[in-house]
Amino acid sequence: MSKRSGNGGIGILGVLGIVFIVLKLVEVIDWPWWLVLLPFYGGFVLFIGIILIAMLGITIFNRKP
Repeated sequence: MSKRSGNGGIGILGVLGIVFIVLKLVEVIDWPWWLVLLPFYGGFVLFIGIILIAMLGITIFNRKP
């Protein structure tokens, strides 16, 4: 018996990105490609945002009076 863990699946941002690509290819939407592909960068942007907030918090709490 092997137990596998993990969430699997594509996630809401992945589904949204695929929907946007399909809509762009069938010419339902007339958005630029950078906007169509934006949902695929959502996880990366969230990660960078968390890192920046953590760095800001560390900087604020390590200041000497």
